Amino acid sequence: MISAHLLRRLPQGYRPLFAHRPFRRLLPALALSDLGDGMSVVAVAWLAVQISPPGARGPLIGAATAAYILPGAVGALLLGRRLRSLPAHRLIRANAWTRALFLGCIPLAWALGALRPAVYLTLLAGSSLLHAWGGSAKYALAAQALPAEQHLAANALLSTSTWVSTILGPALAGVLAVAVAPAWIIGLDALSFAALALQATRLGEPDTPVPAGPVPDARPADVLRLLRNRPELLGLLAVTWLFNLFYGPVEVALPLFVAQDLHAGAGTLGLYWAAFGLGAVTGALAVGALRTLALWPVLLGIIAGHGLAMLPFGLHAPVVFSLGGFALGGVIYGPYSALAFKAFQDHTPATLLTAVLALRASVLLTASPVGAALGGPLTTAVGPREVLTGTGVAMLLVAACAAALWTYGVRRPAPGQRLRRSGWRATAPRGARLEGAEAADGDR
Repeated sequence: MISAHLLRRLPQGYRPLFAHRPFRRLLPALALSDLGDGMSVVAVAWLAVQISPPGARGPLIGAATAAYILPGAVGALLLGRRLRSLPAHRLIRANAWTRALFLGCIPLAWALGALRPAVYLTLLAGSSLLHAWGGSAKYALAAQALPAEQHLAANALLSTSTWVSTILGPALAGVLAVAVAPAWIIGLDALSFAALALQATRLGEPDTPVPAGPVPDARPADVLRLLRNRPELLGLLAVTWLFNLFYGPVEVALPLFVAQDLHAGAGTLGLYWAAFGLGAVTGALAVGALRTLALWPVLLGIIAGHGLAMLPFGLHAPVVFSLGGFALGGVIYGPYSALAFKAFQDHTPATLLTAVLALRASVLLTASPVGAALGGPLTTAVGPREVLTGTGVAMLLVAACAAALWTYGVRRPAPGQRLRRSGWRATAPRGARLEGAEAADGDR
């Protein structure tokens, strides 16, 4: 329970969220499960090291990391027929119980001496099967349970929870790994999802209006038709995929940059990621306190700003320059997820929102791994410093091309309608039509 004194100290944009009882109760459980996943980022790879046969350590680590992430994209596509009609709170529960069951079997198999690589990969893949649905459902639930003007602040809190877990989770796992086996750390992740499932069950049905008549099922054709009729959403999905694609090589090149160019160790690498994570938390919390934003210019500005922040890696200068640039990149990048989810929430009907967000998650899950896979050969060929700088240039090009398309209006008008440029703003109600050029100019 948050005291009235603490509530008054919160930024004004966040205060209404904690007055909403179901959201206030569910948020700590979501944050706990995020922290559990942050710990598993380290534990999954370290456990793969311990159970891998001689000569297969590298391939098993890669396979375990992929099994912990990529099946979520498959589940979003293959299980859509059964899941897309479920309410958001039930999808959160279903994902939480699935995650708790499969991850909970890992320490059990470890204790029984039965954790072979094939068993390990199967359990990891099973745990992530509904993860895209569960991750999307929490944003859909926020959109359904809260007024439109509170969506951005709610998204900011949810994305901040994820960023905090990327900072604290690996650090906590590193401390725990000194005392316990990594399998038991994964067991703690399972317990965190069991707690989320129980809390979601305690909340019961959300206090949202029940529509008159039967609720139509969200069919795949409806989702595709929505994206076809809303090219700004399809464009945002494409731009975000490219943004994540060019971010992927950073995860490969940065460790090599620290080792080869800086001749430093793991502590320096951790400092880079900590600076980026702290910057992202700051940026995500700051955007949640804002009221009105022109989404397209801000989102493209974030991509361009992040690209600029990567350019100091190309300088043969003291480490403070590249470290400061990386921290600034985190501040700039932090608001991106909250704003992108806000865009989909505002322009997607409630009956399609969870299915659309799950499709978005399944598409984006492929971007960073592809980028990381490309980053390996690129780093070998040209060097880590050049790859890090090149990702910044690529992000600038993506932002510039997208800005040109947005500015000159590539959207095809419907028959009998003239071409209109979007005045897409963060405060538009869900399902609202895009504003015309005259309205957009008037707002500016």
